[in-house]
Amino acid sequence: MALELWQQRLKESVTTVDELAQRFGIDPEPLREVAARYPLKITPGYFDLIGAVGDPLWSQCVPDVRELQAGGYADPLAEAHYSPVPAIIHRYPDRVILLVSNNCAGYCRFCTRKRKVGSSDHAVSFREQREGIDYVAADERIRDVILSGGDPLILPDSVLEDLLVRIRAISHVEIIRIGSRVPVTLPERITPALCQILKKYTPLYLNTHFNHPRELTPASAAACALLADQGIVLGNQTVLLHGVNDDVATMIELLRGLLKIRVRPYYLHQMDLVEGTAHFRTPLQTGLDIIRALRGPVSGMACPHFVVDLPGGKGKVPLLPDGLRYRDGKTVITTSPGELVEYPDL
Repeated sequence: MALELWQQRLKESVTTVDELAQRFGIDPEPLREVAARYPLKITPGYFDLIGAVGDPLWSQCVPDVRELQAGGYADPLAEAHYSPVPAIIHRYPDRVILLVSNNCAGYCRFCTRKRKVGSSDHAVSFREQREGIDYVAADERIRDVILSGGDPLILPDSVLEDLLVRIRAISHVEIIRIGSRVPVTLPERITPALCQILKKYTPLYLNTHFNHPRELTPASAAACALLADQGIVLGNQTVLLHGVNDDVATMIELLRGLLKIRVRPYYLHQMDLVEGTAHFRTPLQTGLDIIRALRGPVSGMACPHFVVDLPGGKGKVPLLPDGLRYRDGKTVITTSPGELVEYPDL
């Protein structure tokens, strides 16, 4: 059977540091150990967007020797603790994450699940997918199922639809969400056939992951248009990354550009405390300063919630300018139940 265009493009992805060296003239040797520990994959389309070594797109997808430095947590959000069965993360009573794949179109160097993505040791089996769906069916509190991974849209149409059929058949599940970066890294994957499948299982929300205005390409805009035209509600979750988007001008350009392609900015994430990603971290105040600067110059529709996902599985907390507390020289954040949590700010 012939490969679809998106599958062919995925097959052509850059997966070795030698390919990087050939294109950009870098020394590949320092990067070999990094790529061996944390896999490398860059789709041809995204690779072509990189303008120079070290630019904002390069930083997001190319291995960096700083990834081997100590610090951070392998599982910063304590997902293993909230995983009653292998494919489920159940941290909040009424919603769960269903992990349906551990593969992505491209591997982001700052990924929360850096320990898992691309690793054969963490592949999600057919049996684990079914166990996850059975878990959802058995708990009537669950109203909202978020398909994640890896990237759910890397699955073939038939596999993805089978999952959607089974989830939608559960009477107490009201909402299905999908988290995917393929509109950015592999827009060819967003086909009319895929959109027709997704349309059948509304209410269905798709949150994608644009981090920089240069990712707003004509191909990505066309992919988002296909989804929006079929009634799929699109949101965006941006991660605040040092040297990539941690300045007001870049963020304004990104947020305005998202609205133009019918993607609503949803979250601006403080980067999770993931092992091997310290070079991407910004102080909490950076995000707060950006949010403050957006007020007035940017439409309220374009202003995301600035959130920090607290270590240890304490949950997401929205932060507002002038909303931080300090105690004995340490940053303190209040969770939704009112617990005061010390956060290791920069």
